[in-house]
Amino acid sequence: MSRLVARLCVFAARHSAPKPGVVAWRIPLFVRPVCTSRVLQSLTRYDETTDWKKKLTPEQYVVTREKGTEVPFSGIYLNHSEVGMYHCVCCEAPLFRSEDKYDSGTGWPSFKEAHGTWGRDESHASVIRRPDNSLGSAGTEVLCKNCDAHLGHVFDDGPDPTGQRFCINSVGLTFKARENIIPDKAE
Repeated sequence: MSRLVARLCVFAARHSAPKPGVVAWRIPLFVRPVCTSRVLQSLTRYDETTDWKKKLTPEQYVVTREKGTEVPFSGIYLNHSEVGMYHCVCCEAPLFRSEDKYDSGTGWPSFKEAHGTWGRDESHASVIRRPDNSLGSAGTEVLCKNCDAHLGHVFDDGPDPTGQRFCINSVGLTFKARENIIPDKAE
């Protein structure tokens, strides 16, 4: 459908003859063609046949699949301090370590860096960044690398040593506590 609209706009712009004495202005096209190839629809390898509406709660679906945002200061992991790993609610990929979580005062769980990051190298992390202008200004969206779930955004106003603040929606996460490997010997 978007291809048809784009082609019609181009056709109309090319075939509209300017009247004598009137300056012809080019009409900017704001319609971008959408790729319909099944191979190129997703940047990830996750199975496209998953029925997310059945797997997720309505709130999880809106945030992770429709790029919504939970209400600030309402998430279950905002003041969570247990030691362990935060995983993607959609695909269980490990995303953030509890050691990298901090209180940013913004109303959402915040992390210094993604799990698997080495310095500024996120090639081994389970998150990807994507430019996002939906909030009216240039921003950077954070997605799960495995299933394209929208997790939140990343900003350059975080603490040292990374200087980054991953501002993540609680409903996009599940938490798994770290189990003790060595049993406690209280004898």
